[in-house]
Amino acid sequence: MTDNSMQTETLSPIHQAAQRSSAAVAYRFMGQSVSYSALSQGVIALAEQLSAMGLKRGDRLACIAHNSPQLLQLYWACVDSGIIFCPVSPRFATQQVIELMQTHSYHHYWLAADNPADSTLIQALNHQNQFEAVTLDFTRQSQQPAPALEPHTAVNAILTSGSSGTPKAAAHSLANHIASAAGSSELIKLTKDDSWLLSLPLFHIGGLAILNRCALAGACVVFEDKSLSLAEQLIRDRVSHLSLVSAQLQQLLNADGENEGQSDCLSQVKAMLLGGGAISADLLAELAKHKIKAFTSYGMTEMGSQITTGIARTDGSSGKLLSGRELKIIDGEIWVKGECLFLGYLTADGFNLPLDKDGWFYTKDLGHFDENGNLCIDGRADNMFISGGENIQPEEIETALKLHPLISDAIVFPVADAKFGNLPAAILKLVSGTSNDQEQLPSEAELTEFLAIKIARFKRPRSYYPWPEVSSAGIKVIRKQVIAAVKR
Repeated sequence: MTDNSMQTETLSPIHQAAQRSSAAVAYRFMGQSVSYSALSQGVIALAEQLSAMGLKRGDRLACIAHNSPQLLQLYWACVDSGIIFCPVSPRFATQQVIELMQTHSYHHYWLAADNPADSTLIQALNHQNQFEAVTLDFTRQSQQPAPALEPHTAVNAILTSGSSGTPKAAAHSLANHIASAAGSSELIKLTKDDSWLLSLPLFHIGGLAILNRCALAGACVVFEDKSLSLAEQLIRDRVSHLSLVSAQLQQLLNADGENEGQSDCLSQVKAMLLGGGAISADLLAELAKHKIKAFTSYGMTEMGSQITTGIARTDGSSGKLLSGRELKIIDGEIWVKGECLFLGYLTADGFNLPLDKDGWFYTKDLGHFDENGNLCIDGRADNMFISGGENIQPEEIETALKLHPLISDAIVFPVADAKFGNLPAAILKLVSGTSNDQEQLPSEAELTEFLAIKIARFKRPRSYYPWPEVSSAGIKVIRKQVIAAVKR
């Protein structure tokens, strides 16, 4: 191996892609394409600006923004600089942003200019003298050579869902992301001619994983265009890969059916990574007609996204273990480790990586392997409760409820009872287009009959509530927040 080839291997994936094919499209935004060459030069210029402002390797930069080309560029500039890219949802309340920055020692911040709450947030941040704003010119280009980097140092910190208390910030290295993308590509092939729709936020590991997968393959990232329907954008931007939940998939298939005789919006789609649990037989049959491969997976922030992946099935299983990962189940509880395992949660002066003596990370997820070796997720260890001496796992009941054609989401929780200790109750979200109020919910008698052959009688909810109006700063529903709103 020559010295030159060794140096090439230490370059960021976007610079390597620019060297291989400078004119290849790195991303599309509002119908406009930007090449890997332009992205590479812009990222180098951004890294130069960050350095000129005094930011150095290991510093933490809070990036408060929705998905945008600027946020993509800033991530790769942080990779080049050794600065830790710390995306924060702009939907967080101002006080919560400040508390997060204080807790995780985010002393520098970049705030997107289009943030509707920017004036309030800027004013609040200006009153905190420990924070310094970063101003950047994203139009600059640099002809300097791309810098070599250390792939095992931290490049980002993703906030966990924070279902209780302040969200933790999980740090990853570029090596973690490369291992994650390599495992993903075993089943979901991605080439330089492909494009992946960035339908997940970059403050979520699923969104960041799309950036890394595309860069390593030399593929194109497609930003969502809210002025178009999803079906229209798939056609215009020739999207080949996308990440969806079942409800979005159903809307796509409906749109495709309504446009009979027009261009098939799914004609160029090669693969879908589906979330949200079991996929109905009808949806899978429709995908088969279009010859689209659909996959489901089990993943988590701390493991850089996917851990297991498999062909989507009606039983809700999550496929088999991908390379670079290890997984074991002890007393129904899932433990993981491997090349994707994060560096640890950010602390004031470093990282905290909570592992057992053999290097395993406890996920708090419950699961088992089926007879075909596919992982099946049974719920969360910290959600279980006891009713009349029986263990109740809310996720089992929720999965059954979501098979009802009118129910898009469900949360099951315990309600105190003098005789049984606790009884299960359920909060139901109805499918889009249905008024989500008590009168529109299916009756208890109807749901009891519906669940009769799906779960044991003692597990069926004794009361049902409509989904409350609860704001969310991320893409995950925060269970405790929804339950608390119902209990008020």
